Amino acid sequence: MTATGTVALATHTAISAWAVVNNFLVVIILVLALFIFAKYVGRSAFVALLLSLYAGYAPYLIFPYMSSLPTAPALTSVLAHAGLYAVFVIIFFIILRRFISSDFVYIGTFGLIALSFLCAAFLIALASHVFLISSVYQFTPAISSLLSPDKYFFWWFSAPAVGLLFLAR
Repeated sequence: MTATGTVALATHTAISAWAVVNNFLVVIILVLALFIFAKYVGRSAFVALLLSLYAGYAPYLIFPYMSSLPTAPALTSVLAHAGLYAVFVIIFFIILRRFISSDFVYIGTFGLIALSFLCAAFLIALASHVFLISSVYQFTPAISSLLSPDKYFFWWFSAPAVGLLFLAR
């Protein structure tokens, strides 16, 4: 291979790698944020966060004043619904944090990365299906094809719980 061919191959590889990173930038940022949260605050707090995401979804679904939340403009509607969900998640996080002890939770680094990815996918799927974020922000086609179809929502919703089942000891 000539020097020009090597440079062309390296350039093509770098551009392809950047395209992949750019397509999944939202997922990468969420995974890093969740991983840093787990490393900084602790694995038990991370487990409490994962469980509070599920626990907060139930009262969000049956919230009796949902019709009082704004519906227009789109950004206000998304923020109101996401904010309501976040309030429920925070309440359950505070409750669960009191009961989940770090003495009983062990998750290895690989498990932490995997759970961070599953949680990030869960949050993006939730944003796509529940908060209808597509009216405000368009995910890349790669993310949309993986996380936005209705037939995949159950699997992405269940993934962090199944991950906890197998990765947390």
